[in-house]
Amino acid sequence: MPHRHKVREIAQQSGLSAATVDRVLHGRPGVRAATVAEVERAIEELDRQATQLRLVGRTFLLDLVMQAPARFSSAVRDAMEAELPGLRPAVVRSRFHLREEADAGAMVATLRDVRRRRSHGVVLKAPDHPDVAAEVTALADSGVPVVTLVTDVPGSRRLAYVGIDNDAAGRTAAYLVALGSPGPGAVLVTLSRSDFRGEEQRVGAFVDALGTLAPGRRVVDLTDTDGLDPTTGAGVRAALAGHPDVDAVYSVGGGNRATLDAFADAGRTIGTFVAHDLDADNTELLRTRRIHHVLHHDLRADARHACRLILQHHGALPGAPTSVPSQVQVVTPFNVPRAFGPR
Repeated sequence: MPHRHKVREIAQQSGLSAATVDRVLHGRPGVRAATVAEVERAIEELDRQATQLRLVGRTFLLDLVMQAPARFSSAVRDAMEAELPGLRPAVVRSRFHLREEADAGAMVATLRDVRRRRSHGVVLKAPDHPDVAAEVTALADSGVPVVTLVTDVPGSRRLAYVGIDNDAAGRTAAYLVALGSPGPGAVLVTLSRSDFRGEEQRVGAFVDALGTLAPGRRVVDLTDTDGLDPTTGAGVRAALAGHPDVDAVYSVGGGNRATLDAFADAGRTIGTFVAHDLDADNTELLRTRRIHHVLHHDLRADARHACRLILQHHGALPGAPTSVPSQVQVVTPFNVPRAFGPR
């Protein structure tokens, strides 16, 4: 029964005698199971109290650094701001560095500025680029832990990864497409950037699973649009012109309104449309049944987990920081979580 407390503290917390607590801690015979449970409960309570005392009066400054369409970065920002008060009695403040266009040089400059200004930790969504990885490692060397969010930078010294299980997400999307659109047509797969590791994992898993579930299906890739409507719309129009058999969509990187508009302008229908993330756009598109499935993970839970990992790194919370991917939830128009408004 590992613990860090004195026998008299455990005795006081449990209401037992010091002699009884000593017998329990040393595993001596003649102790009732209920007494052992009381000692275990007292140790857990003391652990929690010690954690609270460590946090009282401490202030942590975290930086959220993201390259993503505004609709998604705004959702992450809202999730983090909603979770920060729950980390009390520590005071956790945040700074936000959000940009839509992919630019490894600009991302590196932002991370360097964070390192110069000092930070207790960085939550990062960035391309898996060697220069980004080097700067993440430089942050770690300077004592600033980095937690990657949604997409990983595995070649760096990041502390941990938080976000959806991308392999499971891609395979789930393939299952939904094969089930909903069993014909021989092609599937349009849209990415925001080819150098986002998470998106690459989703697509690889999707292609692998679709090859088993629907062997006759081809995949048409569209990438490097940054998930923005103007570039995504132009790319989808070109893809539809070149591939008249496309009849399903797996949207990995967003730009879904533009994708739907491009299909409508071409007079084409979509048998199955699978998207990611319940941002404002996708929630509305799902409710109006213009898209069919959204692969969702709880951004608030991810934000909370990322913050706790950074606090663990600083010894403010017990436990060792570990990467635990979020489970994939398939959302339809009939099971939109209540947090996203009435169905």
